[in-house]
Amino acid sequence: MIEIAIGAIIVALIFDFVNGFNDSANSVATVIGTRVLKPIHAVGLSAAMNFIGPFIFGVAVATTIAKGIVSPDDITVYMIIGGLAGAIGWSTLCTYFGLPISNSHSLVGGIMGAGIAGLGFEKLVYGGLTKIFAGIVISPVGGMIFGLLVTTLIITVFAGYKPGPVNKTFGKLQIVSSAWFALTHGANDGQKTMGIIVLILFSAGMIPELEMPLWVILAAATAMGLGTFFGGYKVIKTLGVKITKLKPYQGFAAETSGGLMLAIFAVLGIPASTTHAITGTIMGSGAARRKRAVRWKVSRQIVFSWIITIPGSALMGMGVTYLIQLFV
Repeated sequence: MIEIAIGAIIVALIFDFVNGFNDSANSVATVIGTRVLKPIHAVGLSAAMNFIGPFIFGVAVATTIAKGIVSPDDITVYMIIGGLAGAIGWSTLCTYFGLPISNSHSLVGGIMGAGIAGLGFEKLVYGGLTKIFAGIVISPVGGMIFGLLVTTLIITVFAGYKPGPVNKTFGKLQIVSSAWFALTHGANDGQKTMGIIVLILFSAGMIPELEMPLWVILAAATAMGLGTFFGGYKVIKTLGVKITKLKPYQGFAAETSGGLMLAIFAVLGIPASTTHAITGTIMGSGAARRKRAVRWKVSRQIVFSWIITIPGSALMGMGVTYLIQLFV
């Protein structure tokens, strides 16, 4: 069983790498879209801050993932492997097509599907899932409101200034806001794999309770940082260019607002989608200048990808779990 658990942990870290690979766009898209930083510099900054995030904001989100999807006393390592495989498959497919999906919800869907396949619906933890689904709704809507308000405030305060100096100032500030968002991204998304690894260790009887060893934090943070560094540039293009053309002050507003949302969620232990948060703030920041500045057709396509993420990854997780059960 120990060998199988080690294999499952490796699969979890692969998911964490894929998570960073897709979600690198979340923290660097706007700073690249506004041409403040070159892609390689932006991704490097994001990778470093993603690594640091979990050490600053604690592990409340990891606890929700470990305890709040499927009953930790009943789920097996094999089911966790099936769920991870479903999440990785879905995330990889969407990254290939340039869709900025929520890897967080791919993971939730994959573990849900595996739990349903192995245990049935009665072993799902509906209290935890309610918290997760609330985050799905609040994250993009709240992000859009925050982005709209912060951008409107900036426009109001700097209305009498020349565009050149304003863009130059916010170009420099955007480096700070990008780092801030990457920090909160690591604090939220970086913890999800930690929760899964702890669940694997507990299910295999390798730890007596759902506690968080330091090596788990280090391993998950490293995998996330490496994935971010080698990030998916198709997704970066979708978020940074296709939704709307951002000015530096709008990029600053989007990143600052998105980071605020994620910081709140990390403290509350809600596994929010960083993709939903930053996409919402980008839409809000673009709409603050004028409604037609946002390419709503692209936005609708992104929202559609969000809607199908949990069902799609759940089906993949169920399928893989059923296959595993045929051989064990």
